[in-house]
Amino acid sequence: MANNSKDDSVLSHIDGLVKEEERLYAKQGLTDEDRNRLEKIKVELDQYWDLLRQRRALREFGRDPNQAKVRPTDVVEDYEQ
Repeated sequence: MANNSKDDSVLSHIDGLVKEEERLYAKQGLTDEDRNRLEKIKVELDQYWDLLRQRRALREFGRDPNQAKVRPTDVVEDYEQ
């Protein structure tokens, strides 16, 4: 399944964001810049988890997972957690 390499790339991106988030939370005293970055990471994580779910759903139903796209922030932020 060649398409799984794209999934691996998406997962790698998610992993990098999670590690950055953990590094920021481990700091003593967050700056405004840190808090802004954490908010951006949160949004980007939501977008990339959504992308991975889209890819898996498309594949499950016999469609091309490469049709999945990163959706706008306002779309993924409206999802219930």
